[in-house]
Amino acid sequence: MIDELNLKQLALAVRTIAEEKNLPEETVHEVIEQAIAAAWRRENGDREQDVRAELNSNSGEAKVYVRREVVEDPINDALELGLEEAQKIKPDAVIGDVLEDEQTVTTFGRVAAQTAKQVVLQRLREAEREVVLGEYEDKIGQVLTGVVQRVEPRVIRVELGKATGIIPPSEQIQGEYMSPGSRIKVYLKDIERDNRGPQLILSRASEKFIEYLFSQEVPELESGAVEVKAIAREAGRRTKIAVASSIPGVDPVGTLVGGHGTRVQAVMNEVGDQEKIDIIVFSDDPVQFIKNALSPAEVQKIDIVEGSDPKRATVHVAEDQQSIAIGRGGQNVRLASRLTGYELDINAAERAVKAEPKPRKNIEDELLNAVEESTEEE
Repeated sequence: MIDELNLKQLALAVRTIAEEKNLPEETVHEVIEQAIAAAWRRENGDREQDVRAELNSNSGEAKVYVRREVVEDPINDALELGLEEAQKIKPDAVIGDVLEDEQTVTTFGRVAAQTAKQVVLQRLREAEREVVLGEYEDKIGQVLTGVVQRVEPRVIRVELGKATGIIPPSEQIQGEYMSPGSRIKVYLKDIERDNRGPQLILSRASEKFIEYLFSQEVPELESGAVEVKAIAREAGRRTKIAVASSIPGVDPVGTLVGGHGTRVQAVMNEVGDQEKIDIIVFSDDPVQFIKNALSPAEVQKIDIVEGSDPKRATVHVAEDQQSIAIGRGGQNVRLASRLTGYELDINAAERAVKAEPKPRKNIEDELLNAVEESTEEE
């Protein structure tokens, strides 16, 4: 394919290329037809032309079809033709028809062959990538182990074996440092397809990532004895996770914490010790659930705003509990709100006025009074 493009040789090579690239023969055949169309445009036509090609695998002959629309007043000859010219090709042609001018080709010159070669290589790479990523379709929502390939200013590229994925800024743990070559766990969030081709989107900031890590440490989650009801997370800073038990007598919080905190510590080792994890008991009663979610703040009273959309609640706390309920930068109340599904307004009651102690009498006055009383009695 260097000096000229021999279509017969290329047609015979379809099966070999398909086996080498682990691609369907139909895909390789289609790629070669795209290359033939590109080569024909380069050698005979215009870059703007709408050209498709059909390759006969047995004879090695290719037919090229140049598509043009029939219009009243042609402006672009590459894509349009007038009615009179169209009726020479097809006598019953009318305005709006799309005609295909058929031509047979068997070989191309050096320049067109180079164009075809570039198209074949590019399209084969894209096809390979599609096939590989297709194997990951059923792995969306799973946690995979990969190796950090490259750390770029915005994204982190992770080698997953056959494919490479990226961790975009929004899916990275705040403050986490990664070095190329290190093995990490990542949550496969999605496969995005755009003009640049398909891309595996990975995450370490997802709530699902935390849930998976706990499921690996807590057998009771796998058996269903304990269930994760809700998670709210600000990766690298704090996570609140609400859990419930389906078996009487089983402490859901203690189950996730583990003996001496071993289970929760194992999760923190993966996401970083800087991320605080609050494990709370879920409740079907929204008042109780909100109280639990605002832990460690002590709540005096909660007023649910009936009929509000979105759901709202006013939380009353003592003045000395206000900063705890709100948290640094509003983090505690923000996560509690996301966890419970209620917009929470923190209302701090004024500090209770302490009763003033009785004024202390002067001890000398008391002694004098006692002496006076004793003298009068005498």
